[in-house]
Amino acid sequence: MRPQVLTMVAFGPFATKQVIDFTSLGENPLFLINGPTGAGKTTILDAICFALYGKTTGDEREGSQMRCDLAAEDLLTEVSFQFQLGTDGYLIRRVPEQQRLKKSGDGHTVQKSEAQLYRIEADGEHTPLVATKVSEATAEIELLTGLDVDQFRQVMVLPQGKFRELLMADSKAREKIFSQLFQTHIYRKIEDKLKFQAANIRNAVREHRNKRDGMLLNIEVSSDDALRDEISGLEPRLTQAKVDNEQAKSSLISASKQLESAKVLINDFNELGKLEQAQAQFQSNEPLLLQRQQQLDNGHKAQQLKPLLDGSAARDVELKQAQTLMATAQQAKQQSEQALIEAKEHFDALPEQEQQLQQLQQQLQQLSQLVPQLSGLDELYQAAKQASSALQQAKLSGSKSREQFDELQQQIEQLKLQIPALEDLAAEQVSAGQAVSHLSEMIERYQGWLQAKSSVQKTEQQLAQAKQHGQLLRDKFSQAQLTHRQLQLVWHQGQAASLAMQLNEGQPCPVCGSEQHPNLATSDERLPSEEELTQAQQAEENANSSLNQARSEYAALQTRLQEQQKLADELQNKLAQYSEQSVDELQQQLLLKQQLLAKANQGAEQLSQLRSQINEREASAQQQRNALDLERERFQELQQQVSSLQGKVEQAENHIPADYRSLDALQAAIKQFTTDVEQRQQTINATRHSYSHARELDASHSASVTAAQQSQSQCIELQQQALNELNTALAEQGFDSQQALQQALLPADVLQQIATEIANEQQQRIENQARLSQLNEKLAQQVTPNLTEVEQQVQQAQLAQQTAETAWQALQGRMTQLVQTQKQLEQADAAAKQLEDEYAVVGTLADVANGQTGNKISLQRFVLSVLLDDVLLAASERLQLMSKGRYRLLRKEDRAKGNKASGLELEVEDAYTAKVRPVATLSGGESFMAALSMALGLSDVVQAYAGGIKLDTLFIDEGFGSLDQDSLELAIRTLIDLQSAGRMVGVISHVSEMKEQISSRIEITKSANGSITRVCRA
Repeated sequence: MRPQVLTMVAFGPFATKQVIDFTSLGENPLFLINGPTGAGKTTILDAICFALYGKTTGDEREGSQMRCDLAAEDLLTEVSFQFQLGTDGYLIRRVPEQQRLKKSGDGHTVQKSEAQLYRIEADGEHTPLVATKVSEATAEIELLTGLDVDQFRQVMVLPQGKFRELLMADSKAREKIFSQLFQTHIYRKIEDKLKFQAANIRNAVREHRNKRDGMLLNIEVSSDDALRDEISGLEPRLTQAKVDNEQAKSSLISASKQLESAKVLINDFNELGKLEQAQAQFQSNEPLLLQRQQQLDNGHKAQQLKPLLDGSAARDVELKQAQTLMATAQQAKQQSEQALIEAKEHFDALPEQEQQLQQLQQQLQQLSQLVPQLSGLDELYQAAKQASSALQQAKLSGSKSREQFDELQQQIEQLKLQIPALEDLAAEQVSAGQAVSHLSEMIERYQGWLQAKSSVQKTEQQLAQAKQHGQLLRDKFSQAQLTHRQLQLVWHQGQAASLAMQLNEGQPCPVCGSEQHPNLATSDERLPSEEELTQAQQAEENANSSLNQARSEYAALQTRLQEQQKLADELQNKLAQYSEQSVDELQQQLLLKQQLLAKANQGAEQLSQLRSQINEREASAQQQRNALDLERERFQELQQQVSSLQGKVEQAENHIPADYRSLDALQAAIKQFTTDVEQRQQTINATRHSYSHARELDASHSASVTAAQQSQSQCIELQQQALNELNTALAEQGFDSQQALQQALLPADVLQQIATEIANEQQQRIENQARLSQLNEKLAQQVTPNLTEVEQQVQQAQLAQQTAETAWQALQGRMTQLVQTQKQLEQADAAAKQLEDEYAVVGTLADVANGQTGNKISLQRFVLSVLLDDVLLAASERLQLMSKGRYRLLRKEDRAKGNKASGLELEVEDAYTAKVRPVATLSGGESFMAALSMALGLSDVVQAYAGGIKLDTLFIDEGFGSLDQDSLELAIRTLIDLQSAGRMVGVISHVSEMKEQISSRIEITKSANGSITRVCRA
């Protein structure tokens, strides 16, 4: 950051407006801020720090305490600071809270603090970044500079009496400063990321171990060796059970085939009976079949005669149409004869109408000759009328304009009376806005606190429910485990009874080999099936899985409750005294402030609108005054024009008759005569056309009557010829009349349906006879089998197969369960091994990065220690120069006691004693040299690292008086070298040697009326 212009008004000892242009000191100046004690040297640094952060360099005075008592009451205390960051320019203005005169009336009011921040564009335009809110301006400055106020004081300003703070800062404070300057937050993120990954891997390993123990517990095996032994013992038993099951299946298949053969034979006997019944039914339907065949034959004959029947009907229709056409033509002939008579009468009256037309044409010609004479008179009439109308309008407009002018003057006076009250109301806008913003922020925090408390209560309820739910799941798991074991016990105990059911007298027992079975084993309980055992086992596994899930959820809820309680406590601490109030009380306060702000905003808006209205009305009043003068001149000109036109009209009227002095009346008469002539001509033409058309139409209708008579005679002859042909065909085909023909006539689809039905029945007769002969031949030597005996044999075979299947499934299910569990254990061991290998890397990195090994130094602090070593190396070069080779700054590498942060503390090496001791043992002058060296070294290293914050300005307030002559010369030489490297250095000092060697100065002159500044360049 490089200062450009500082403007102070009524600030500190400066009673008036003081402007300090740092750019006038040169490109990279080394300058002295010089003046007597109390003149305001430190105030310049306070003003810069206050403009940026709202606080002074020493943080001993608030902004509200910086108002100059010598300043005029109407002068507002404020500070404006223009500075440059890289290539961008910025301007910030701050006004502290203070008492000021009211804009209207007597007394004072409170001017609330405010701040505005602008970015200065390349064209000089100021783009607003912050409008008025103080906190937003401070946050934006911290974002732009990368420093908060404390860090700014330590690295860019060495305030009076504060040199030792940067030097004596502990590891935690120095870590905060350096991490911000060097932007090392990425290393903190790496620490957190590794720590999170390591925790996840540890949890995953723990879950795999629990899952493995649960697998063994679910199959009731104590270890992997016991699992392998049980699998080896089950293999021979499973092989024998499979052989027995296959033999039982073969017996069942043979019995099923015998049953299917018996069912087929019975079906053949049943089908034979149905075929014999169908044969008898065909014989009884023989007469109906013959009747349907006769109907089909008559239908085909009728289809052949249908064209003759349709032709006769068509001739009848044509005759009726010809008769209708004849009657229509005769009627049209009568109407045309009557129309011709009427047209002849109108045609005979045409000579009289032609004579009337000639008279109208003569009158029209006479009126047309008056048009040129009347045109000039009409123009005079119009001009005189327009001039009189304009004169009257000018008179009315002048009166109206005068009234408007008087009304505007009255409105302006009334509006000016409202200004004082609105100015007082608008003055509360800034303070009310800040209060609303503060209360809104507090309410938002309060609501967040309430929400956090609600989350805590909700999580506590969920925790209690989870605990209760876990107890239920534990009981459910115990019950499922007990049920599974009981079913297994019943199943094992019932195997002897199941085997006894398969023994027959005389057959050896597969267990003892005896052929005598005097005491067969029995079971009073129903044996569970393999499916029931599997379901019980699955139920036990599901209950165990649910129980483990519930335990994990309970632990997660406990962790969430701790985090939520911590968040709630932090929010309550941020609320401070506001937490003792209710949200309704805060909202009520906010509502009052919002109402006050709304009134103030409304007052400010009304004030702006009022001033705009006054300006608009004053401008309108001036326009009205100018318009009145113009209208007065216009009225006089119109009076002269009206008098001249009236004389011309009187002269023209003497040469034109009174009836035709109006051009409109003459043109209306001409138009009327023209219309009469055209209408009379149209009537004559229409009469001639009507007579000609009537003669043509009558001749056309006469020809139509003759044609209709000829058509009717021809239709009668054709109709008789078609009737004779139809009667001859009916006699040849054996039909008595047309009615008999129509009865026999059937649609083609009906005839096709009848033919299909006859053909289908004949085909069915043939197929039935063939199948009947086939079955008689097949069943000639067969008898009906006994189906009940065959079904009993099948049932016995099914029972034997089910017993063998049950025994095999029980062994196979257990073997499958054991083998699957063995594979799952191998997969779980492999996954756990992979996680353990991953944790060996990630866990170690997490411990190292988070400072859990060795000297307990985290990754970020290690990086900062390396950067601090670079800073100390640069600082020691200057310190050795200023201390004549005696002192060198070192980083303390010993671990601090307890859990205190370490790794960034400083020590000083004394070449005179060859010992290392704490920096707190340095004297005042030595501490100043060490702090100055530290600040300069920090500036060098920060700018050397890409992406670091550029520290190209340094202000030093006093401290040089504690140095001896030689050390002072060395310190001044160091500052000159720093200036040559492209930095701006400002020094406040009373030492005379400083004044002699630093020629560029900001001189401050102290007086009884306040201090003033003056920039002096070498």
